[in-house]
Formats: sequence, C-alpha cells, structure tokens
Amino acid sequence: MKKLAALTLSLFLTTGTALADTPKDADPNPAKAASPAKPKAAKKAETSDAAISAQIEELRQALQSQQEELQLLKEELAKRDRQIDEAREAAAAANARATEASSKATEAVNTTAAAKSEAVSLNSTVSALKASNEALKTTVESGQAEAQKPSEEGPSTIKVKGISITPGGFIEAATTYRQRAESADINTQLNGIPYPGAALGKVSENVFSARQSRPTLLAESKVGSAKLTAYFEMDFLGAGTTSNNRQSNSYVFRQRQLWAQAAFDSGLSITGGQMWSLATENRKGIQNRGEALPMMVDPQYVVGFTWQRADSIRVTQSLLDNKLTVGASIEGPQTTLGGRGFSAFTNAAGATSQNFWFAAPGNGGGLNNAFDPTGYSPNKAPDVVFKAALDPGWGHYEIFGILSQFRARIYPCAVISYTPTGTVITAANGTTTTYTGPPITCAALAAGEAPNVAGAFNDSRTGGGGGASFRVPLFNKKLDFGVKGVYGDGIGRFGSSQLADATARPDGTLAPIRAGHGLGILEFHVSPKLDIFAYGGAEYAARAAYTGYNSVKVTTVSISNPNGVAGAPILVNTTVARSASGIGGYGNPAANNTGCSTEVSPVNQLTPNGGGTCAGDSRIVIEGTLGFWHKIYQGPKGGVRWGITYSYLTRTGWSGSGGLPAGSAGISPKAVDNMVWTSFRYYLP
Repeated sequence: MKKLAALTLSLFLTTGTALADTPKDADPNPAKAASPAKPKAAKKAETSDAAISAQIEELRQALQSQQEELQLLKEELAKRDRQIDEAREAAAAANARATEASSKATEAVNTTAAAKSEAVSLNSTVSALKASNEALKTTVESGQAEAQKPSEEGPSTIKVKGISITPGGFIEAATTYRQRAESADINTQLNGIPYPGAALGKVSENVFSARQSRPTLLAESKVGSAKLTAYFEMDFLGAGTTSNNRQSNSYVFRQRQLWAQAAFDSGLSITGGQMWSLATENRKGIQNRGEALPMMVDPQYVVGFTWQRADSIRVTQSLLDNKLTVGASIEGPQTTLGGRGFSAFTNAAGATSQNFWFAAPGNGGGLNNAFDPTGYSPNKAPDVVFKAALDPGWGHYEIFGILSQFRARIYPCAVISYTPTGTVITAANGTTTTYTGPPITCAALAAGEAPNVAGAFNDSRTGGGGGASFRVPLFNKKLDFGVKGVYGDGIGRFGSSQLADATARPDGTLAPIRAGHGLGILEFHVSPKLDIFAYGGAEYAARAAYTGYNSVKVTTVSISNPNGVAGAPILVNTTVARSASGIGGYGNPAANNTGCSTEVSPVNQLTPNGGGTCAGDSRIVIEGTLGFWHKIYQGPKGGVRWGITYSYLTRTGWSGSGGLPAGSAGISPKAVDNMVWTSFRYYLP
C-alpha cells in the first residue's frame, strides 16, 4: 500500500510539472512546419527547439531527481516499517518478560513469607530445644548414679496374634457416712434403712472401703465382616465366709461383667455372658459398655434406676443408618418374695411346715452360695426383654418391655390335716369314738395323721411390664436432661431398691406385686474437668393383701386301750387349733405396725434388735442425690479424679393396725437416712 502511494505521488508530480510548463493559451497540437522560404522564422524555430530541448532536459533531470527522492522515501518507509516491526517484537518480548518478572516477584513474596514463618518456627524450636537441652542436662546430671530406667511411654493396647488387648479400670479409696447404720459396706440396701424402732437406727456408721476398685480387660479383633469383642470387668464387692473388716480385709474377687460379642458390618450384633440388662438405659443405640449409668459413688446407684447384671443372650440390629436399634434378650431370673402371714403347720412338738416353696438353699457342691439366706429360685423360664432405641440426631429415646415367669410348688394338704367333724373312728379292737374337730378341706384323712403332700402341684404365674426413657443435651451440650419410667407386675427386682417381685396367697400360689419406678436426671458438664449431677427417683410397690391365712396346730392325745391288751392299737384323739389373724400378703392394712417405733433390747452382744412388732411392708422409697466429680489430671498417664455425693433417702411403709384412737387410720412407718460418699480414683490410661 505504501509503495502504491509513492508511485501515485510520483506520477502526479510529473504530470503537474508538465502542465505547469505548458503556456496557458497554447495549442496542445503542434503547429505545422513553417515554410523554408522564410529563414527568419526558421531561425526563431531553431531557437525555440533548443529552448524546448533545454526545458525537456531540465524536466527530465527534475523527474529523475524526484524519482531518486521517491526511491529514498520508499527506502525510508521500508526502514520505518522494519523499525515498527522490531518495536512491536520488542514490546511483546518486554511484556513477556514483565509477566515472568511479576510471577517471580509473587513467588518471591510467598517464599519470603514462608521463610519468615519458618524462621519464627525455627526460632521457637531452637528456644524449645535450648530449654529441652537444659532439662535433659538436669535429668542426666540427676540420674548419673541410678541404673538405666525403662521408658515411661508404652502402647495403651497390646497386640497378641491379631487381637488388641486393652487393660483399664480404676483403683478407688472411698468413704461412706450414714446417719442411720445398716451394718453395710459402701453398697447401700436402699429398701433396708432401719425404721425408728430398730437399734441400728439409733447409731450412725462410717465406712472406709477400696472394694469398688475395678480392673477391666477389653479384647478386640476382626474376622471377615465381624468385629469380635470380649470384655472382663471385676471388683471386690463379693463376700466370702471368711471376709471381714478386722485386721486384714479379705473380700473376694467378684464377676461384674464377663461377655463376648460378634458385631457384623450389617448392623447385627450377638452378645452372650454376664452383662447389664437390656432394660438398662443406653446413651446411644443399644451398645454394651455404652450404658447410661448414674455418676453415683454408691455401687447400688440411685432409687429409680432400672437395672440388673445377669447372664443373658442378646441380639440387636441397627437400622436406618444407626438411627434406630432394636434388640431382644433372654436373661437369668431370680424371684424375690415379700409380705407375711403365709400359712404354716405346727405339730405338737412345735415343728412347722409350709404349704408352698419357691426357692431352695444354694448347693455348695454345685458351686452356689450355701450361706445366702434368700436361696435360689428354680426358674421355669428366663426373663425376656425387648427394646427399641431411637437416635434421630438430637437426644436418645427408648421403649422396652419385660416378661417374667414365677413358679412355686403348692401343698394343699400341708397345713390342714384332720378328720371331719362327727366322723366315727373305729380302733382295731372295735372300740369307736366320734371326732369333734373342725371340717377338713383336703381328702378324708385318718385322725391324728400329719400334714401330707396329697394333691401337690406346680403353679406358675406371669408378670411383666414396660417402660420408656429419653435423654437430651441442652445449652450447647452443657446439660444432659433425662427421665425414665417403668410400670408393671412383678418387676420389683429390676429397681435399685430391690422391692419384692411377688407375695403369696393363702393357698400358696404366688401373686406378682404391682410396681413402678421413676428417675429424673440432670448432669451438668461445667467444664472438661468438672461435672455436677442431680438425681431424683422413686420406687413404689402396691398392696397385694389377702385374708384366710391360717397357722394350724395339731395336737394328738392317746386314749387308753379299752381292752387293756398289751400291744393292741390305741385310739387317738386329735385336736386342731388355728390362729385368729387370718391376714397376709403384702401391705395388708390389718398387719400390725404398733412396734415400728419401739426399740427392744438386743438379742445378744452381736445382734441388735430390729425393734417391736412391725410389718413395715415398703410402699415407696424415695431418694434425692447431689454430687460432683472433679478431674485433677486426665492424660496419657491415666486419670485422677475425686468426688463427693450427698443423698437424702426415705422409706415409707404401708399403713397397718395400731392407730390411735381405736378405729383411726393405721400406723404408716417411715425411715429417713442422710448419707455422704467420698471417692478418690486413679484410672488406668
């Protein structure tokens, strides 16, 4: 384009010059040649041609000069084009170098910041190293005279053939103060605090105990899709026949928990052994070792807490991404009996017999405790417990049910064994006599015959109940609030107070006692090192009262042989006497409570008296508890904590006879105890 412009300019200049040299009025066509006849004109023409030639030459030279200038301009333009291209290339290169320089500058800034941070860290490390060197120097200097010590650090879990074994537990030094003594160790018989008439209720007791110290061992492994777990937990709250609190305590090692579990990736879990009952509340799901136990020092825990630790088999299944867990268990049962007035037979020699039995003494050869006065019930079937636990994301919720069987052996003729009134009794020698005793209720028996087992049979009764609980975190998990309630027939043994499961009717059959448990929970997590807790609970047992109980006494009197023949049969006259009370069962309003506040002299120097006549069947046991735990240290070396707990405990009995004035409401006995526990524990890491 530039070259074309230069050529156009050259042609324009050339044309312009030519036109400028042409006269304005000149004819563009050349004139014809003049006639040679006119020499003067020819001379002028020659002169004119020479001038024109000179002009043309001048014009040619000017044109050549212009062409040379144009060529110079072309060269100058080409030079400038080259310079512009070079400038552009230089600018692009400069931009690239600038971008690279900027990137390097940014990298340099980052590197500088990192270097500064590293320098600060290095300075800190150097300072720490200096301090460490000083400490090491001191340690080396102080340990020169000692033998080489083993390392303090070690694994918290031991690996043995693919099994992880973790020791745990705690050592405890505890004290217990009770305003009214129970002659008990750290474990409180919540349904056994003495009424005012009992001699133990007149004194307090202080107990120092390390028996709750609890070693544990956890073994875990993985086989295919199953996680295998075994757990061993013991304490020293068992008592042997030689255990004592004298010069050297020697309480026996007790099986607390001992179970094995297979938990599959599908959420199915199968557990067998001695463990907490499925009725015991969990903190999440249904997990062994995840029970929501009260923070109480007392190993009997608190009134209203539902639990037992029994041999059982449990199956659970987690559903809905572990938000719902369902489970069922069969658990080893033991029947507990309460009440009074049970029918008994007393013969002429004062020996007695009962019309039923439900438990037997422990067989020492069979490794049961022969010294336990409560005996062992021969169970017809295990307890069956069902539970569903929900964890929707906020809080934990449970519902559960319990099914129990109670059995007794009944002897309908064990307390009544006599001949009907008016029966004529004939002796072997033919002499007769007429029996005048009360009518018989069993099959006809010969006069003077002792109570027998005629018509004996086994009788079973069914009990059970249900309950629900919830536990929710409040105030950014600073407070746990929970409530649990249980209600049913024959479930007293599942409560901390151990109220009776059943009583007996006049015919010896067992009657489950209606019961209810309730517990309110407040646990404040003030800081990672301080927990404060408060519990309020109650356990109730309803009346199961009956009439028609008899204490039968049969006396036999010999009648001389009418014939006077030695060795001949004699006629026997039988006399039957019955008690007039006729009351029994549990919480009978006619039961005698007149001596519940009357102290009686001791049986001997080792046996304080339990007080005057007092039926005292418990109606309700209530306990309020307040305490705290403070962690002094919690770290890789284990944990050290201490705590204090206070409880106010009341036990109120069903009203019975003895109200004043006569005919007024019966006496309802009440016992009160104030108790304080302290505990200092070291937990294994």
